Amino acid sequence: MKNTVATTCFVISTLLSPVAGYTADSDTDRSHPGVFVKDSVITTKIKAKLAKEKMSSLVHIRVDTDKDGVVWLSGRAKTQVQIDKAVSIAHDTEGVTEVKNHIKTQ
Repeated sequence: MKNTVATTCFVISTLLSPVAGYTADSDTDRSHPGVFVKDSVITTKIKAKLAKEKMSSLVHIRVDTDKDGVVWLSGRAKTQVQIDKAVSIAHDTEGVTEVKNHIKTQ
């Protein structure tokens, strides 16, 4: 069941990625919907990469992105290695300027 949900999320995020390409990078006005789309694309990319890792505890990590490309990771993981992997994935995602890690071990 978890694999089906993760796969579905990955497919949906992949299909929505081209829509994000139409948003302007120079938008700093938070009232403009394009800014929210850009933020959510970064979040979706990170979540898809985490799901692709197939580590069950990575599913319990929350990802939030602000307008400047700063990503906040929170939640729980089983080991420090998994936390480090999640931070690495976030850092390596296009559009991310900084990663704030608030993930705790279980």
